[in-house]
Amino acid sequence: MDTFRVEHTPAEVVKAFPKASDLFKEARIDFCCGGDQPLQAVFEKRQNIDGQAVMDTLNKAYQEWQEAGHQNIDWTVVSHTELITHIVEHHHRYLEQELEPLSQFVTKIFRVHGHNHPHLKQLYQNFHTFKAEIEPHLVTEEQELFPLIREYEQTGDAQLKRDIETLNDQMEEEHQKVGELLKDMRDLTNGFTPPEGACNSYRITYARLAELETHTLQHIYLENHILFKS
Repeated sequence: MDTFRVEHTPAEVVKAFPKASDLFKEARIDFCCGGDQPLQAVFEKRQNIDGQAVMDTLNKAYQEWQEAGHQNIDWTVVSHTELITHIVEHHHRYLEQELEPLSQFVTKIFRVHGHNHPHLKQLYQNFHTFKAEIEPHLVTEEQELFPLIREYEQTGDAQLKRDIETLNDQMEEEHQKVGELLKDMRDLTNGFTPPEGACNSYRITYARLAELETHTLQHIYLENHILFKS
């Protein structure tokens, strides 16, 4: 693919050009749970978005990325087992290690700055709802869904496929919930931009929340649009 067009979906764009996810996050364009509708439809629904400007920026960044010699990993051609290993080692382990320390940072800035910055109360609530949703979700994937997928890859058993499809539906519903929480946190924080004069803890918290968003959205994208679809 040399040039992206409005007929492409955000999911297709990110599959070919992973860094497009950064542009889509800034423009509030969903490439995960709602990433299957063409960009043209997205632009028509969102009158505040300059679709031509988005496409120009996207294609310019993609051209520069290609000219720099970057190559994308095509996750559609690897085995399910390989993709699952990547998801667990790169995304699940990150979340398991990050959620508790980040919880302490979110709590700290709410306690210290909440009286002057009321939005931190909602941020605190949203983050801890996210944490409560995502932690058992990871366990279900690793202990129930992923073993079924690995087994089905070896056997092709029809009943296993039906069981996988049922669990996939559940996982996608949970992805939708955590995706909405991430969107709310981005909106509350003005794109994770610390206020003027913010202390180091405030800045660190926002930076880590931005990283959390990146990891989680990529995790959801790989599952919804590749692992669950193949």
